[in-house]
Amino acid sequence: MPLSAFAGLALLLASVGLYGVLSQLVAQRTQEIGIGMALGARKADVLMLIVRQGIVLTGIGIIAGLVAAWLLTRFLRSLLYRPDANDTLTLAAVSFLLLFAAFLAANIPARRAARVDPTVALRYE
Repeated sequence: MPLSAFAGLALLLASVGLYGVLSQLVAQRTQEIGIGMALGARKADVLMLIVRQGIVLTGIGIIAGLVAAWLLTRFLRSLLYRPDANDTLTLAAVSFLLLFAAFLAANIPARRAARVDPTVALRYE
């Protein structure tokens, strides 16, 4: 039980951190989003742009994490007695949970960016 609580806390912290990064990226691109909206971009296009960016960033992180996990389990296998180095179910479940958390964390800044008034966004900064 305590180990799963720590895993849940780690997932929560990763989701909050991802939300913070995506919010900052959206804030930096407010003027660009406003120009796109002024030129006729639909809200669905803005939503997809932000969500896709979050999913791609998370995908890169998941791939790097899977490679690191594979390398570290090979190293730990030489130090510990009979560890399971090929726990693909756990790695797949964690990867799926992180992608789902990234999708949820990307939706909040994406919906906020889709509601941006083009005149306000053009005057931003």
